[in-house]
Amino acid sequence: MLRTIPGEHLMVIKAVVERVKVWRCIGCGRIEGEQPCIGVCEDRPAELVFAADYDDLARRESESRGRLEALEGLVRQLASTTPSNGGWERSYRFFQDYARRMLHGSP
Repeated sequence: MLRTIPGEHLMVIKAVVERVKVWRCIGCGRIEGEQPCIGVCEDRPAELVFAADYDDLARRESESRGRLEALEGLVRQLASTTPSNGGWERSYRFFQDYARRMLHGSP
């Protein structure tokens, strides 16, 4: 299930994840839950991902969100800054240097 959580300037989508332990056949890949079958089950297709893949994607999403928030801060600062007369080049150089540091991971 996905929920949209309003942020200050970002809409963040959070997945509500339920993890279950399953048995997976190393030969054919069949997956079965820990619940024993009582004989009335009906198999239906389902889409699953491995927890390690999901965790990796969640980590990368979190890192991307952090970078996006930092870049949004830079854009907000750039949009609200008016250099004094003759200060355009100095302001430009400051923002250019700041953007380079952000791209290299050290704002």
